[in-house]
Amino acid sequence: GDWDFWADWKDRRLWVTVTPIVLVTFPAAVQYFLWERFRQPWGATVCVLALLFGEWVNRYFNFWGWTYFPVNFVFPAVLTPGAILLDTVLMLSGSYLFTAIVGSMAWGLLFYPGNWPIIAPLHVPVEYNGMLMSIADIQGYNYVRTGTPEYIRMVEKGTLRTFGKDVAP
Repeated sequence: GDWDFWADWKDRRLWVTVTPIVLVTFPAAVQYFLWERFRQPWGATVCVLALLFGEWVNRYFNFWGWTYFPVNFVFPAVLTPGAILLDTVLMLSGSYLFTAIVGSMAWGLLFYPGNWPIIAPLHVPVEYNGMLMSIADIQGYNYVRTGTPEYIRMVEKGTLRTFGKDVAP
């Protein structure tokens, strides 16, 4: 979805919960097929690498080639560390139940740290026209996307966090 397209939408609340939950289904299906038919424990990794290749082709030709969005603004999520761990859990345990419980939990917990090296430079706070914003938010304002209403975006201004961990309006 949109959370994985735009760097300014890759927030620390919704992107890290929705994306790994949605994306674990296809690697699990390919992993099941390769393990049942061939006893090969690399189904999730192959699926994720194929998905990552397709995503990079899509992002390069469609976003950079046609609309000139910077590639560091539309990069896909890195899923490879979680897929390797998911395959390793299946290989060591040989159990679908153990892989579903422990492996998928490790998949979800490793998702955000696996993407930190790419996301960290975009979350650096800068002052822009008197407001404290992140570099990703500044990119979102400078590269306007058609069909994306700006009122949907959650932009955190300064340190307006409440005790409930929500952004104060």
